[in-house]
Amino acid sequence: MEIRQLRYFVTVARTRHFGRAAEQLHMAQSPLSQSIRQLESQVGAALFIRTTRRVDLTPAGEALLRDAERILESVDAAQTRVRLISDGSDGLLRVGATGLAAFRQLPQLARIAARETPGLVLRFQPDLLTRAQELALLEDRIDLGVLRPPLRRAGLSARLIARERLVLAVPAGHRLAGDEPVQLVELRDEDFIVYGVPESVVDTAVTRACLAAGFFPRRTHEAAEVSIMLTLVAAGLGVAPLPESALALQVPGVRFVPVTDDVHVDLALAWRSDDRSPAVARLLEALEANGFIGSDAPPLSSALPHAHTSGGAR
Repeated sequence: MEIRQLRYFVTVARTRHFGRAAEQLHMAQSPLSQSIRQLESQVGAALFIRTTRRVDLTPAGEALLRDAERILESVDAAQTRVRLISDGSDGLLRVGATGLAAFRQLPQLARIAARETPGLVLRFQPDLLTRAQELALLEDRIDLGVLRPPLRRAGLSARLIARERLVLAVPAGHRLAGDEPVQLVELRDEDFIVYGVPESVVDTAVTRACLAAGFFPRRTHEAAEVSIMLTLVAAGLGVAPLPESALALQVPGVRFVPVTDDVHVDLALAWRSDDRSPAVARLLEALEANGFIGSDAPPLSSALPHAHTSGGAR
């Protein structure tokens, strides 16, 4: 039994007429009749009751019609799905992200994807450090990563999303909790609440910036998540320099103050360089067209991030 035979059968069953069915199928009536007879021989049952004026389905034909319509719908859906996947309009993409990106960048990415590539399904895996995302990309456990460069593994490409300045989270009653920006040098005697995870890009940038300002930060408390860090700040246990995307979090008892030093940490979108997925290519195109990612790659060397302290604008 062939798909072509099922299409012929369904057309005849719907028109109840071999001549009209042949016209719809753009074929002669004789080969159509022959194909239906072959189908009846294959299934071992008469499918039509033929008269001089029209044809009617037998009970066996009624049963086959229901199955044939379902089969043809599945075949058509499969063909459509393959075409959509081929041009990047359909499929599943797994997206990893740092903790803070979940509050600002991921919603923006999801909105662009829903508008520009509505057939794509995005599955997010937040709270992944950059090093963990790099490994997950190379092991094909995620397709895209919202992370903080520089990347240290070969085989990955990236585009810059944002260059974020630092802001300082302080307790609401702190001496620096006013409207004036602060300089890092003013934090010489403060207790710092920092990321309690190894190889944190943000932690490295903050430490370097403080050293450039003439002191080593007094790392009093550590936490693996920004929400916990801000909870400790609200409790009055210290201050926390964070990327400005932390402004998306509102925690009672915490004030955010701008930092005047020209210190920044980058955020980038990364993917496997050899990934030939049309879905990845189409989403990247949509993200660039909507200004989510730039056309330039962030620093990809193995060097640690550089912190500027000239006081200039980013």
